[in-house]
Amino acid sequence: MGRYLELLRVPAARTLIIAAFPARIAYGMISLSIFFKVQRETGSIALAGLAIGANSIAGAGTAGLRGAFIDKYGQKWPLRIMVPAFAISIFWFSTATNTKQLIIMAFLFGLFSPPINLSIRPLWRIALPEDQWRTAYALDTAVLSTTGIFGPVIATSLSLSSRPNSALQICALFMFIGGISIAFTKISREWIPEKKEIDTLPIWRVPAMQILALEGVVIGLGWGAFNIGIPAFTTQENLPSRAALLFAVFGLFNVFGGVIAGTISRKLSPLKGFLVTYRFWIISVAPLSLAYPDWSLMLLAALIGLVGGVQQVFYWEVTEAVRPKGTAVSALAWLWTVEGTFAAIGSAIGGVIAENYGPRWCFAMTSVSVFIGYLILTAGKKHFVRANELPTNESDLNAMEDNADKNR
Repeated sequence: MGRYLELLRVPAARTLIIAAFPARIAYGMISLSIFFKVQRETGSIALAGLAIGANSIAGAGTAGLRGAFIDKYGQKWPLRIMVPAFAISIFWFSTATNTKQLIIMAFLFGLFSPPINLSIRPLWRIALPEDQWRTAYALDTAVLSTTGIFGPVIATSLSLSSRPNSALQICALFMFIGGISIAFTKISREWIPEKKEIDTLPIWRVPAMQILALEGVVIGLGWGAFNIGIPAFTTQENLPSRAALLFAVFGLFNVFGGVIAGTISRKLSPLKGFLVTYRFWIISVAPLSLAYPDWSLMLLAALIGLVGGVQQVFYWEVTEAVRPKGTAVSALAWLWTVEGTFAAIGSAIGGVIAENYGPRWCFAMTSVSVFIGYLILTAGKKHFVRANELPTNESDLNAMEDNADKNR
């Protein structure tokens, strides 16, 4: 605890945590706010899934470009342009009632998704001395996961209140306050991007990155179906408020998983740890389609969140080991472009499946996708030689700081 108190005495550290907090809450709110808005206006779960998919595909499809832009030009003007555009677009979306408008506008404001987490990620290195990095990343990860718990709860509570449009309006306000706060901090203005090495291969010519992208395709499809399956299931069972509780349980245990990973990550190579936790992930999602939105789905949400929190650290250690130099932001941004795009497609498909065949089929899609993802990684294991070495302090820290939403 003393190390955290010491860190919080540093003005730059307090600034980063406080400035990013409202924007991270906004990102925790956005998906459920869109779902309930479109479902309320149209009465269709399929259209709600399509709207989330349109928003996600716009955000994911441009994540790589935004990451590359920041890697080249810095954070100052990209954030100052995207944050207001995103906030205004969300507010505009909250006033729409026409189906076509809702889908188009959901897509449009996804294009302006500010890379909040991608921007905060490299700033800790210039805000603090090296001996405080680990503490800073652990605290930042905990704060980020906490916003992932409270965001869905706030979104659901406001969406089901007497003023349902306030969910999106509050989301827009939080994003504007947080995003602009980051953009005008001294540390963000003065950040200098990492230099590329002359002989570095482009990201997509690295075989390991190609395999991670392919794995991201199938995981994106499955996870998109999962994210729409939960609110669809609770809505169909007349338990809409339970969606927030399920996501909150998932997020809480995701925090616990990340803490556990911090105690074991140095005892295993990143690749071995990733594949071992992947097997546990397969086991945890296998019974999803048999669950009901009561204690059974809550228990599975906790288990999946716990395993996912552990696995995420190993995943980013693997990514840090194989990514080209000079791609600290753009490497994970491009991976998210792939995974997020297919997550958007998965959400759209999942909405149709949930409405016509039932949400259990969305969960079955998740289970199958995770299994296929594991097969892809094991088949291409020979390309991850650099990730099969014990992690250094540097790779451990990079993995901890990368444990965040890649699109945001």
